[in-house]
Amino acid sequence: MLNMNFDEKLFINTHGQPWVASPHSGVWRKPLAREEAERGHATSLVKFEPGANFKQHDHPLGEEIFVLSGTFSDQSGDYNVGSYLRNPKGFCHAPFSTGGCVLLVKLHQFQPGDHEHIAIDTTQKSWLSGSGNLMVMPLHSYQGESTALVMWPKGERFQRHTHFGGEEIFVISGELIDEYGRYPQGSWIRSPHLSEHFPYVEQATTILVKVGHL
Repeated sequence: MLNMNFDEKLFINTHGQPWVASPHSGVWRKPLAREEAERGHATSLVKFEPGANFKQHDHPLGEEIFVLSGTFSDQSGDYNVGSYLRNPKGFCHAPFSTGGCVLLVKLHQFQPGDHEHIAIDTTQKSWLSGSGNLMVMPLHSYQGESTALVMWPKGERFQRHTHFGGEEIFVISGELIDEYGRYPQGSWIRSPHLSEHFPYVEQATTILVKVGHL
């Protein structure tokens, strides 16, 4: 098991982690949280070398993907950087990458009854006004759990707040800051149920945020 105590606050700067070979040739991983070596709950960065591929497979309790660089593909299409995917139980695919890609991948974390297949090109989706000067792009919501992109303008501050059901953040660009530290691009932060913080930024920053799932 790796980082499976959801009552602890975690921060990982993924740039400081080495890539670890997966059982599939040309596919590498940076594990962030993992229940078992090759099954169960897992959150990882995954890198496909050009031409790497998987055989067709299913994902019990689902697969959630955000494409951080390159193009990720399967029989349903090509998904460029900024694509957000949710593949529920029963969705079978044979993924590959012609030119290589890097993904944030979450496995075995769908709630019972969440069967929606989602494929969103966030580069083509409109932003909505959020609190203060924040801009928000909702991506998924189901029974108290939600995922969104949040764009912070330079110098923006957010009020101190409590995370009911926890919060998970991946910093896509810029740097997020709170009273506990600074989180540059590539950072993964997981904060437990009822944790609090006072986040702000000094430069324009975009984060992927999931709340209510811990």
